[in-house]
Amino acid sequence: MAESKINSSLPHDLSPLAMFLGAGAVVKSVMLGLAFASVLTWTIGLFKAVELFLAHARLRRDIRAIAADTSLAAASQTLAKRRGLLGAFIDVSTVELTMSTEAPDKFGIKERVASRLGRIELAAIRGMNRGTGVLASIGATAPFIGLFGTVWGIMNSFIGISKSQTTNLAVVAPGIAEALQATAIGLIAAIPAVLIYNWFTRALGGYRALAGDASAEVMRLVSRDLDRVSGHRNANAAE
Repeated sequence: MAESKINSSLPHDLSPLAMFLGAGAVVKSVMLGLAFASVLTWTIGLFKAVELFLAHARLRRDIRAIAADTSLAAASQTLAKRRGLLGAFIDVSTVELTMSTEAPDKFGIKERVASRLGRIELAAIRGMNRGTGVLASIGATAPFIGLFGTVWGIMNSFIGISKSQTTNLAVVAPGIAEALQATAIGLIAAIPAVLIYNWFTRALGGYRALAGDASAEVMRLVSRDLDRVSGHRNANAAE
């Protein structure tokens, strides 16, 4: 009779929503936190994927656009209406050449231009990488946070066994299932975070290489301009 009474009081709905609603305050807080982390992961992943795709496409397009140009002035005119990373490279190179008009050592000019380009490239990569640390943190901590919720829930289930003074597994099964759901949600949050972070790291490496190609293209234009100026100086000196 007692056994029948216990069984009749057990919850029969063990759907994820029902287990969440039936969980304790701590386990429920863990689940909510992990669910928020999962939403944050996909939001950051989608935003950074779109941002990186657009930046990569624009930089590749700009490099193709100036491929036939033979001077910084011509390249600046080509990119007059679209000022992306390559446009910034050309602008700072033009400024440095203007400031170094009277400098006789063209190798020193090239070093200063390369230094300016390197700083801009580093800032662009840093800006593109902003926000991805959250993905790494979620991927590293979410399983352990979920495990904490599971341990807490199972501990409460065993306390329930002690209070009910019964060894019937059906009595504590719902509580254990609710606790294990915390670990499952932790994995659901962590696995995409790790995969998206790894993908973004590889994609960012490709963008960094393309930025290096753009920097090299600008340095070739700088070298041509310096050689052209040097040739004019030599011609004037010969006269």
